[in-house]
Amino acid sequence: MAGNKGDKGQFPRLSVRDQTLETLRRRIISLELPPGQPLSENELAQEMGVSRTPVRESLILLREEGLVQVFPQIGSFVSLVDLGRVAQAQFVREAIECASLTDFTADAAGMAGLREILASQRSAEAEGNIEEFFRLDEEFHRELLRLAGHESAWTAVNSAKAHLDRARRLSLIDTRPVSTLIAQHTAVVDALESKNLADADSSLRLHLRGVFDDVKRIQASSPDLFSDGSARRPLRRNVARLS
Repeated sequence: MAGNKGDKGQFPRLSVRDQTLETLRRRIISLELPPGQPLSENELAQEMGVSRTPVRESLILLREEGLVQVFPQIGSFVSLVDLGRVAQAQFVREAIECASLTDFTADAAGMAGLREILASQRSAEAEGNIEEFFRLDEEFHRELLRLAGHESAWTAVNSAKAHLDRARRLSLIDTRPVSTLIAQHTAVVDALESKNLADADSSLRLHLRGVFDDVKRIQASSPDLFSDGSARRPLRRNVARLS
């Protein structure tokens, strides 16, 4: 994680901070750092090979994003999954992705590219590689936007969905089979290939809204992973564990 010291100024302090921020954000969204996990600046700095300053700055930014909570005299913790933020992000994502379908104009090569992503998703499922499937899921949705001429909208979608992504990853662990998600993706592609935008829209909405049912099931079995927006004060020894 530490920067290259060979060239003076080649690895400025801001770059270290940005790398630290991206790494911590990824670890939180991937559930490597699960909801409720206590965060020690010293331990994280040592683990990542950086000073405490970029870690502290990153935690401040992640707090603003709602991914970290700080409790005076107790410490910093990975935030619980905020159900309100999940709903807001889902609204943004559905509005953008479904609206873009009206401009979808993929040629044979574009459709073949979508089919190739689906084939790769099936391979990831067969290998039990959830991390790779999640990456391919992101690639699929971004490609739908690109083929509709709205790839730049992915930035707006991506910036809104940190809590949603954590909920989606929990659903891959605990609820919806990957095969169901692939079947839903396939239904969208089949409808687009048939130029049936109404079916494509309904299939995509059904797929995107499935996370709400997943969250309800996960919340019933693991309520301590979720927050309704209230700031419950944790005990440092209490750490949420995923099984």
